[in-house]
Amino acid sequence: MVPHHLRLEPCQNITQLQLTRTRVFALSASGRIYVLSSRQADQALPTGAQTPASTPWWGTGWLWGEEEEVDFAEITPKEKLKRGEKFVQISAGTDHMLALTSEGRTFAHPITLNANSHGQLGFRKCDVPSPADLIHFHLPHKHPRVPLELTPRSIADPYAKASPAIRPAGSAPRNSEALIGKDAAAAGLDDTNIRFSDKLFEVPALRGVKVERVATGGRSSFVKTDGGKVLGWGANEFGQIGLGANVTLETITVPTEVILWRTTPGTMQTKCIDVFAGGDLTMFEVERADGSGMPYIDVLSCGNGQWGGLGNALYSNAQSTPVRAKNVSGLLEYSEAAQNLQAIVPETISISPTGHVLLTLDTRKHAGPGGGGKDVVVWGANFDYQLGNGKRGSVPTPTVLLTPSGERFMLHRKRAKEVRDLQGQVWKKGVEVEQRAVAGWNNSVVYWRICS
Repeated sequence: MVPHHLRLEPCQNITQLQLTRTRVFALSASGRIYVLSSRQADQALPTGAQTPASTPWWGTGWLWGEEEEVDFAEITPKEKLKRGEKFVQISAGTDHMLALTSEGRTFAHPITLNANSHGQLGFRKCDVPSPADLIHFHLPHKHPRVPLELTPRSIADPYAKASPAIRPAGSAPRNSEALIGKDAAAAGLDDTNIRFSDKLFEVPALRGVKVERVATGGRSSFVKTDGGKVLGWGANEFGQIGLGANVTLETITVPTEVILWRTTPGTMQTKCIDVFAGGDLTMFEVERADGSGMPYIDVLSCGNGQWGGLGNALYSNAQSTPVRAKNVSGLLEYSEAAQNLQAIVPETISISPTGHVLLTLDTRKHAGPGGGGKDVVVWGANFDYQLGNGKRGSVPTPTVLLTPSGERFMLHRKRAKEVRDLQGQVWKKGVEVEQRAVAGWNNSVVYWRICS
């Protein structure tokens, strides 16, 4: 739960939020990353403690400190960034987070001790503050640190899922020391504390690789390079990395390229435009062109489609080769400005950790004068009515969302007369706002977003 009394400084506007079961991460316009607990009971400052905003060690800036009652922390890179370099995007999985800088560098952050359970961090060794020193976090002195070695479970004990008859006699069951290192096990780390880890670490395998976008599934990680290629690593038991049927490994510990043109002719050029992930599902937005016609956009999906989340009209609990989602791939519409057909590009795809998908089509771009809003297409799990279609039952085929009266449900953009903050006070007048659709845990939300 995000506390209702958080107040942001004008110069530190929050541009992105990422939520996990235990944390809320916020990225500011200045490139700073902050974290607070997702549980309201854990957001209160300890009695007598200074507010983080007024503490010199945390620096200034996200919150006003005098009346602030919420405990938060800033996450900083282990290595100093270049001059003018800042963080521009964050994406959080269940236990790990990726962060992208303006220079195209990729950093990872361990949220809990399970952050590298399937190799999703991209490295094993890092360090965290000593638990005994967390009570002195506000002091500017040098803080002692504990080395971590977060070993993926499949490597710590390759026979973890084997039956007792197959498990070798010398194979010990998994234990904390094997998973996190001897020093960390002895230190008694508490990963429920928001200051459990306060650093971001650059992914070693991606040094020198310029990245344009990062995305995280529950236990997997993806980056899209400036050349339109995708690299993925982490959990792969449902094929969610998209490496094809020949790769049967459940854990991919090194960033590996995802081939997105397996089923296309040799003359077809394929370029990834964007990548989205959530839970055990992954989707790739790709541009196809063979030089003889208008380029078009395909949406490819892989992973756990047990509840129809793949969008290919089938229910499959494992799909390792990316397949084409129906009804949202290869769409064209007439552009009055260009006087020809143009591809309809998905504006964004929101994938729920629990298996349903909301896709927003940019049907307004080429609509011309009097054009409406943007269509919302839904599919996947629907046991809690999260697709908003008034029915209870999973939908394996992307379907346009309709209003109760049978009309297309559209996301609109307008100029609001005034925008109020969560205290009910007028923040600004004459602000451009637009509607966004987001898939959550067994639910969906449409909210008004302030346009930058």
